[in-house]
Amino acid sequence: MSALTGARHVWTVLKPPPSTPDGTMSLYDHLRELRYRVIVSVLAVILTATLAAFFYRWILDVVMWPWYSALADLKTVNPNVDTQVVNRDVSGPFMLALKVSVVAGLMLACPIWLYQLWRFVMPALLDKEKKYARNFLVSAIPLFLLGCAVGYLVLPKGISVMLQFTPDGLGIVNQLDLNTFLQLELLLVLLFGVSFLLPVILVMLNLAGVVTGAQLAKARTFSIFGCFVFGAIATPSTDPFSMTALALPMAIMYVAAEWICRRNDRAKAKRLAASGSVLVSIDD
Repeated sequence: MSALTGARHVWTVLKPPPSTPDGTMSLYDHLRELRYRVIVSVLAVILTATLAAFFYRWILDVVMWPWYSALADLKTVNPNVDTQVVNRDVSGPFMLALKVSVVAGLMLACPIWLYQLWRFVMPALLDKEKKYARNFLVSAIPLFLLGCAVGYLVLPKGISVMLQFTPDGLGIVNQLDLNTFLQLELLLVLLFGVSFLLPVILVMLNLAGVVTGAQLAKARTFSIFGCFVFGAIATPSTDPFSMTALALPMAIMYVAAEWICRRNDRAKAKRLAASGSVLVSIDD
């Protein structure tokens, strides 16, 4: 009975505050809401990471595919290239297994933590805005996974481009540290995944009244230039292929988000005009 009472007390402390019809909350309630969403997201990642640990050997083959693919591509250009895959330190194999499982768990749990993000933002939206925002939440999950897939697929080309700078005939051996490679792959894949959420974020900001389609159009040139600068700085492999593969979709999705926001702004203007005419007729 004491354990059940303790569990109820913990749930009472951690559960989110009740929502209000107008979506207003105090700062304390916002922090409670944020704490709950973060805890649920972390628990989901832990659960999926534990599940992924049972398939570690298969997942590691998937993780290593970009390297082997890049190596095969490189050997068509330079058959004498010499590479070694190494796992340094005694704790290296364990840390590799842990990182691979957590990365897989993060990917598998993306519908849950994206939903928690949506639930955290939702109270600030009106009923009509919630209806539209749900559609964009549904698109956020495939966009994130699509971005991760693009980052995963362009990684071999980036590796191949960088390794082509190895001088031939000097006895130089390229050693791949598995943990370092996993960090590179994780950073690139997640970077692509988050970057592909750009249109969803912009449209949600538009629905919340933070930005308008006209403002996005005005900033289009600088934003597209910023996408390429971001791609050049953010891609860890620093090769032009990966930079373009990240920046070009971001620029296209920015323009798509601008078009959606413009349509949403026109719909808002029509609704306001219709409600204004109704008020005028009532006053008359």
